[in-house]
Amino acid sequence: MTVQTETTAAVPYLDLAAQMRPIRDEIDASIARTLDNCSFCLGPDVAQFEQEFARFCGAQHCVAFNSGTSALHVAMLLLDIRAGDEVITTPCTFVATSWAISYVGAKPVYVDVEDATFNLDPNLVERAITPRTKAVMPVHLYGHPAEMEPLLKICRKHNLPLVEDAAQAHGAKYRRKVVGTFGVISCFSFYPGKNLGAYGEGGALVTNNAAFDARARALREHGSTQRYYHDEIGFNYRMEGIQGAVLRVKLKHLDRWTRERRRVAHRYHELLADTPLQLPREADYAESAYHLYVVRHPGRNELKKYLEANRIGCALHYPVPLHLQKCYAHLGHEPGDFPIAERAARECLSLPIYPEMTEEQIERVTDVIRNFFRTRE
Repeated sequence: MTVQTETTAAVPYLDLAAQMRPIRDEIDASIARTLDNCSFCLGPDVAQFEQEFARFCGAQHCVAFNSGTSALHVAMLLLDIRAGDEVITTPCTFVATSWAISYVGAKPVYVDVEDATFNLDPNLVERAITPRTKAVMPVHLYGHPAEMEPLLKICRKHNLPLVEDAAQAHGAKYRRKVVGTFGVISCFSFYPGKNLGAYGEGGALVTNNAAFDARARALREHGSTQRYYHDEIGFNYRMEGIQGAVLRVKLKHLDRWTRERRRVAHRYHELLADTPLQLPREADYAESAYHLYVVRHPGRNELKKYLEANRIGCALHYPVPLHLQKCYAHLGHEPGDFPIAERAARECLSLPIYPEMTEEQIERVTDVIRNFFRTRE
């Protein structure tokens, strides 16, 4: 196929500068306050953010971390998951979900995903439970909530805790309730590209369990509740003060940004409805936060090249499912073990989506896609 390059403006995959410009004065003032206070590790802005994000999620406690990966790791420790244990999760996500399981010596046990949402398929979970299963960890992938009710029912039946990996799902709603309090613990990432992103790394653990809250705070600070006294082996997982300052400002705008992401997604739905792409489908129980807008097509690689040649940003989330990653070869999985996740990996393509996208940019993206398919007729 001949790539036809157009001459109109480029559309970036992500435009953090566009997000920063209208809030720059707020950000500068918040960071300046942190610098003036010299509160560089944790400090008052982090503490305030913890309260505000807990309130946003409808939870009692929020513990800020230096990354979402650290929060997931600590979640496994709080649940006393250790070597020889198993945690049921999805192969269709970023690797940090499985890292947390591996960090404590446990085994990630993968279950295939739903074709419509790429989220953990509740119909397949129960058959994966063994005497070694100690938790179930679904991911609200791309900002679309996992189907929580059947998963929670299974967990109650087998007396298993459910941990929400909500790293991509800030503000997403399951049956009109913000995700983050359905499980005993939920974990968020504030990586810069997330819907609520820091200006560096960041994460949080959210829970309604006061004992988990207290221990998580100790574990993130070298296992200490009193300086220089260490009750257990801990970690340096503290959030930086500047990231707390940034996140406090950005949290005020998150609801509006989520509405704008949904606006962009709905325009994509309308303008791409008659193309051969499989578009994201929002389940009737869900209100997606649209962290990503992921389409599918067997000709994904050719479409990606065509978009890039026409200066349209795009990305792959995720091109290799976790069970086929080299780092997990020891689990013994082979191609074909989780066919829906594998097909999603072959066909997925993430289009630009961010609150600041203009109608002109949306139409530019969809016009190039439609032209791609016209050249294949």
